[in-house]
Amino acid sequence: MLKFDELVQQVAPQVRCISARDAARELKGQGALVIDVRESAEVSSRPNHRATHIPRGVIELHIGKHCDDPDQAIYLHCAAGGRATLAAEQLQRMGYRSVTAIVGKLDEVLELLD
Repeated sequence: MLKFDELVQQVAPQVRCISARDAARELKGQGALVIDVRESAEVSSRPNHRATHIPRGVIELHIGKHCDDPDQAIYLHCAAGGRATLAAEQLQRMGYRSVTAIVGKLDEVLELLD
């Protein structure tokens, strides 16, 4: 049985993962979709106003409401990167081709991407 960290390590090589600083550079002038996959309580206490909130547990159900273009650039973040990595892997399995997980501390994500 895999632990959470082990599962993230297993799928990470299949997912494009970048820092918040690199994401901020890439997002300038781009029409990318930024998705916050944290739970609702986490978002309520520390929101990212630039991101669309879709919790990790329901992203497969709701992504189509926000993005129906498989080539749309999608950047996902959470509090540290693990859930974003798993969500990115799922979106790739669904057929989305330009998916990136933002990994790193939430403070940096909010500072650079909010």
